[in-house]
Amino acid sequence: MKKVLTLTAVLVLSIFASCKKETTKTEPVQITPSPPKEAEILEPAGDQCYAWKSNGSVIEMSFNVNSHQEVNGKLSYNLVGKDKNEGTLIGNMKGDTLVADYTFNSEGVSSVREVVFLQKDGTFIEGYGDVVEANNKVSFKDKSKLKFDAKNTLVKVDCKVE
Repeated sequence: MKKVLTLTAVLVLSIFASCKKETTKTEPVQITPSPPKEAEILEPAGDQCYAWKSNGSVIEMSFNVNSHQEVNGKLSYNLVGKDKNEGTLIGNMKGDTLVADYTFNSEGVSSVREVVFLQKDGTFIEGYGDVVEANNKVSFKDKSKLKFDAKNTLVKVDCKVE
């Protein structure tokens, strides 16, 4: 039995030893870089203005979007039976959704609240959902669970000259 094992081992080793590895040299692939594409610079198209009006209540929003999809503007709520509040809107367009911090004054108190608007067919629909307060800011718990009610649709209007 030992002779068979020894003979098999010698045979296997001789087979491996007799096999030569062929080494082939491959030339490295030359990659020629393409000239850089001209950056497409989108300038802000000026203020965009939207409003919602119903039974004496008014929501007005005006903003511009720069080439980095950053939003800067104003937002005001004048709802019947509630105190008017107006302030600044600073955020980003993420696809078809405007996500921003709304810093406003109401009854002499400054507050920050996250707002989300869905852009659809040239309008903006405000999103609603559960909120949490942290670091003096009210934010949505889970933006993926927001509800967008079409009855709160802000339509495009001519911007007011101030």
